[in-house]
Amino acid sequence: MDGVTGDDGGVLGAAADPSSNEPAAERRAPAAAWFLRPVLEVARGLLDAHLVRTTPEGSVALRVTEVEAYAGETDPASHAFRGPNRRNATMFGPPGRLYVYRHMGLHHCVNVVCGEPGSARAVLLRAGEVVEGVGLATARRTVRGVVRSPVDLARGPARLADALGLTLADDGADLLTGAGLELLVRAHAVPAGAVASGPRVGVGAAGSDAERFPWRLWLGGDATVSQFRGPSQPRRRTGQTSAVGLVRGRDARRSSGEQRS
Repeated sequence: MDGVTGDDGGVLGAAADPSSNEPAAERRAPAAAWFLRPVLEVARGLLDAHLVRTTPEGSVALRVTEVEAYAGETDPASHAFRGPNRRNATMFGPPGRLYVYRHMGLHHCVNVVCGEPGSARAVLLRAGEVVEGVGLATARRTVRGVVRSPVDLARGPARLADALGLTLADDGADLLTGAGLELLVRAHAVPAGAVASGPRVGVGAAGSDAERFPWRLWLGGDATVSQFRGPSQPRRRTGQTSAVGLVRGRDARRSSGEQRS
């Protein structure tokens, strides 16, 4: 792909290849102005970034491999489409904060708020690779479900939140203070040629328009990227749904982490 069109109509440029393995010194904590950019620029900048979570249990560092962009009240798939409420208040606040919400009462999803205050732009962290603290991340994930391989530790937004130990208590956490939560972004964004894009996961209606909203971005060929799923389709029931079927459906949703930001 030649570039990704931003929510302001601009086209994002290319930079260094993630396969070049930039040294740690080339990843740095972003200044406040970094988060004030259009949501798709921030989304591209978050790819291959490291998010480090430190608690009394230890530290877990995650390399971000997949994201989704959401453009507030102009985006029918955004939580902020119908304006502010108690749940989405963090989206309308200062950029550089985490917006954490609970989806269907089953799991947590983590977003990075960006853009001008009040614009409610946010980037969902969909998947990543645990690069530090694998043991702690595995222990956290095992409590919530089966871990089949290290690749699956943060493969999907629910798994990502579990691996980092992020919950509703972290909603509004400030990424600029570095207090237990540190974001380190690349000095140069991932190049267009290394980034794939497509429709967002689990989004229906107007927000699923792949031409208008190809706003799921991921590192092409990375094994930790989650599996794409379209919007859920209603199924006609021919009889009672068994308890086993309900549990299986719940577990499948938890595993895929389908949600909107």
